[in-house]
Amino acid sequence: MKHTDILEFAPDFQRASAFFKAQENYAVSPMQQLQGPDGHSFWAKDETTRMGLGAFKALGAPYAVARLLGEAWFAKTGETLTPARFKDADVRSLAQTQTFVCASAGNHGLGVAAGAREVGAKSRIHLARTVPENFAERLCALGAEVVWSGDVYDESVAAAIADAKRTGATLLADGTWPGYTEIPKWVMEGYCVIAEELRASFEASGNWPTHVYLQAGVGGLAAAMAHMIRLNWTAQPDLIVVEPEAAACLKASHEAGKAARSDGPDSNMGRLDCKEPSIVAWRVLERCNVTYQTLSEEDGAAAAKAMTELGIATTPSGAAGFGALCTQLPDIATGRDFLPLVIISEGPA
Repeated sequence: MKHTDILEFAPDFQRASAFFKAQENYAVSPMQQLQGPDGHSFWAKDETTRMGLGAFKALGAPYAVARLLGEAWFAKTGETLTPARFKDADVRSLAQTQTFVCASAGNHGLGVAAGAREVGAKSRIHLARTVPENFAERLCALGAEVVWSGDVYDESVAAAIADAKRTGATLLADGTWPGYTEIPKWVMEGYCVIAEELRASFEASGNWPTHVYLQAGVGGLAAAMAHMIRLNWTAQPDLIVVEPEAAACLKASHEAGKAARSDGPDSNMGRLDCKEPSIVAWRVLERCNVTYQTLSEEDGAAAAKAMTELGIATTPSGAAGFGALCTQLPDIATGRDFLPLVIISEGPA
């Protein structure tokens, strides 16, 4: 396979939308038009109650788990599973033999654990010691086995890779690297649902955003959103990818012209504190005409506080796009045609 092929991202977003619409706990996440601290008006897409997990990650790993189980079932029986079949005893019997392993800075692990529990499979999540204890507790409540692996996220990723090789479990990462790209594309395919929900809303109202702020860790959400916006949104906004100053790996990759690390201290935007990009996400962003912005720890914390006061309780990671918007405002001519959109990607728990 050519190098350019493994980096291509051409999601079957209609398949992802159909999958979630068949789920009992699926609902379009709310969007509000709010007034910011400086009086500017903006759209906020609220992912803080998404499918009981309280984060956009509910659309990623659970979808990939279902696709992986569907492939295993097809290989065994030749049958293509419908959403209803995942509840049947014969399918769940196969699922009980499957274990999904990943590293997580928080929300991805919750998605893997929830997706595995939903189909009757097992999950094992590797966490670095920078991850708060309450995430481990939430993972355990979802039936996951938690393994504390390393002092930083990169070390937990290495531990998860080694675990999958040693045990035969399925590695379900949200990042990509040479030799591992296909499964994370399914995770990103699930995220496309957010962009489709937004497109439908804006098509109905005709009130399109002029700027979209997309926070990024390894870049999966930002890349999926950017791809879909450039693919089929009627009005094309400016796209701004937002990273912590301490972990601006996508910006570093853009400047280097190749996937590059960006080392720095730990960030309080913990779910965005990724020092190495997804090579697929980086390549997608490079073709989507985006700009990059970094956010200080202080501005991230202030954004979380301000957004919570506006009625959407979140974290510095969840409010990072809003934080970037607030820091950019002095440099933007905020006339009546300026209407930005931010994604509030997670709740406070």
